[in-house]
Amino acid sequence: MQRLYDFLRRHPTGVDSFWAVFLFGISVVGEVARQEARGTDSPALIIPIVLLLCLVIALRRRMPEKMLLLAIGLGVAQVALDVETTAADFAMLVIVYTVAATGARWASRTALAAGLCAAPVAQLRWPNEHSGALGNIAVVVFQTVPFALAWVLGDSIRTRRAYFAQLEERNARLEKEREAQAKVAVAAERARIARELHDVVAHNVSVMVVQADGAAYVLDAAPDQAKKALETISSTGRQALAEMRRLLGVLRTGEHKEAGEYVPQPDVGQIDELIEQCRTSGLPVDFKVEGTPRPLPSGVELTAYRIVQEALTNTRKHGGPNAGASVRLVYFDDGLGLLVEDDGKGAPHELYEEGGFDGQGHGLIGMRERVGMVGGTLDAGPRPGGGFRISALLPLKPAH
Repeated sequence: MQRLYDFLRRHPTGVDSFWAVFLFGISVVGEVARQEARGTDSPALIIPIVLLLCLVIALRRRMPEKMLLLAIGLGVAQVALDVETTAADFAMLVIVYTVAATGARWASRTALAAGLCAAPVAQLRWPNEHSGALGNIAVVVFQTVPFALAWVLGDSIRTRRAYFAQLEERNARLEKEREAQAKVAVAAERARIARELHDVVAHNVSVMVVQADGAAYVLDAAPDQAKKALETISSTGRQALAEMRRLLGVLRTGEHKEAGEYVPQPDVGQIDELIEQCRTSGLPVDFKVEGTPRPLPSGVELTAYRIVQEALTNTRKHGGPNAGASVRLVYFDDGLGLLVEDDGKGAPHELYEEGGFDGQGHGLIGMRERVGMVGGTLDAGPRPGGGFRISALLPLKPAH
């Protein structure tokens, strides 16, 4: 049954043609019976008019406006040639519905006007001699109602189709917007993971390299110091692996890991441990906190930690063997201030001015991106007396 229904939906003109043939047969048989009852021959004009009215049924969906005009012309011809209404005139009712549902607006209005005029004109042309004035009026009303209902039904179908088409268009637009937002979210998440990986790898590997060089230098002369350096390398490596596991865990869809496998996100409270690690690796760091410490939004906490981490990593990489650094955290009423300075030789000009050189300088780019995400400001550059300075202001309210 469903296959038959699908077939009929795919071939609407074929269905209309079937009903047109059916209507033609009924009309011819009915007209022959009526003429025999009257004792007259069937006029030659009735067959072409019936045939054309049935053509209106067959082609109503392909060319509704043209079939409407043809039906109106046939109606006028019937009145002018005194060809009484037949069963084929049902095509006029059908074309009124079709045009109201699918035709142009001008055709819909024309169909309504023609439908409302059809019954009165027919009654005036072929009045019922056995009915009085009130009876003829009742017949006109009775015959006009189907045309009005056909037009109202067709116009309602048009409105409903337009509504559903609008819903489909809106859904398609929303789907495209969701896809675009998903792509933006994926790109943002990739950038975030890339920044996190850079910070983790750059800082911890630089600590491990410094400790490894120191251990190799004092291995024979001071075995205890070499052992301590190797222990630092081991703990730093484990910490780096734990953080990388946490970052890579977000990429594993469909896998649920125990919370204990991953370390928490770094925050301001862990800056003490970070600085102590730097001191252990041979970089003297002066650390001070001003203002009243208090809990901060997680995004601000992570951004502050990563800025300090990247700044100290850059000091270790570019400051030279005798460089020292200072870190200041200032709690304001509406934000958190950061100042990281060193007295080394400073980073190359292209790293902080151009934002990257031969694959380098991505740490400063990452800093600016992190600060921008929380609505803050960052300034990085050489100090007038030598060394490098990084200052940032992170607001406690999210950026709009």
